Amino acid sequence: MPTPSSPLRKMGFLTIGLFDGSDPGPGHESTLEIIQLGEQLGFNSAWLRHRHLQFGISSPIAVLAAASQRTSRIELGTAVMPLGWENPLRLAEDLATVDILTGGRLNPGISVGPPMNWEHVRDALYPDTADAEDFTYGRVERLLSFVAGEKASDLSGAQGVVEVFSDRVEPHAAGLRERMWYGGASLRSATWAGEHRMNFLTSSVIQAEDSEDFALNQLAQVRAFRAAHPGGEDARVSQGLVVIPTDSATDEQKARYTAYVEKRLPRTATTHGPRRMMFAPDLIGSSEQIAEQLYAHAAFQEIHEVAFALPFSFEHADYVQILTDMATRLGPALGWKPVTAS
Repeated sequence: MPTPSSPLRKMGFLTIGLFDGSDPGPGHESTLEIIQLGEQLGFNSAWLRHRHLQFGISSPIAVLAAASQRTSRIELGTAVMPLGWENPLRLAEDLATVDILTGGRLNPGISVGPPMNWEHVRDALYPDTADAEDFTYGRVERLLSFVAGEKASDLSGAQGVVEVFSDRVEPHAAGLRERMWYGGASLRSATWAGEHRMNFLTSSVIQAEDSEDFALNQLAQVRAFRAAHPGGEDARVSQGLVVIPTDSATDEQKARYTAYVEKRLPRTATTHGPRRMMFAPDLIGSSEQIAEQLYAHAAFQEIHEVAFALPFSFEHADYVQILTDMATRLGPALGWKPVTAS
């Protein structure tokens, strides 16, 4: 097996948090238990996807608030929250509140652009202001300014007998601005994130720009981000690929996992839509086999931390097996060391 030039520093995982629409409680509980397991196994971070009007977590901040009370160490992130659905000032309040509850462990990942299925939701989401809403990077800049503690109001001080107002978002979470991530899929977004001192999330879905080789396109984005970021090579980039180690899987699990991967493989053969989006193949096999594939991946060779994505539609027991194999076999094969309780 090839030897990496440097060990993987941080390993996290990403989950969508599926639930049954007629009985959503067990699905949310499963997600919280998976996050707890991640902490017990020594993962550095746990990340939640974001799904609106679907049967996946629609309010990751609320779920992470609950997770903050069941964990003490693991970093908690969103990958990613589509900002077109959010009011930046109100979101800044929620982010700061949950960061306080976590003791400074929150890592909010966001993205911009019109909400998915915009033509179907615009009247419900913005019935009076749809045509005036700004879905550009300016929306992110507003959020960053509020998180950083810049003025949000021209009113401050005591008003009347008991009311006291602040001109910034409260509570203020010191350090949260440095833990803000941008989920990007293009060279433009990678460069913008770097210029604005954000961290950068790159995933298994990106835009084909330099070539039709997924790894080379992702590598170009990583380098563009670091070139634009004041921190240079030390700027934080997290790579998210779908990884399914099968070391301790049963024969039945291996068969289901293989069928899942094979069903998704054809979409990786070409680019999609006017933006030429491309999908990375899912990585499945023993931890040794997956590690070898990662070492050969052009972008992974320059990555120091990852948030491996869990498959969408597996069972709770499957996630337990996959996470356990990641922590005990795949991670060590990549030079990673689990975080131990202090």
